[in-house]
Amino acid sequence: MPKMKTKSGAKKRFKVTGSGKIKRKHAFKSHILTKKSKKRKLALTHAALVHTSDERSVKEQLRLV
Repeated sequence: MPKMKTKSGAKKRFKVTGSGKIKRKHAFKSHILTKKSKKRKLALTHAALVHTSDERSVKEQLRLV
């Protein structure tokens, strides 16, 4: 039987923390930054955690389940 491969898009976008949660980056910070406020851009800079309702889906894509 062949190996179970991870989704390559998911492995580029998500990291697993030490406690097992999944870290992600915010969207909307790549271009058209002139109309966004400094406060909004700063908030988008920081990483966030994947919501609990989406966590199972992401873990399946990373083959952690």
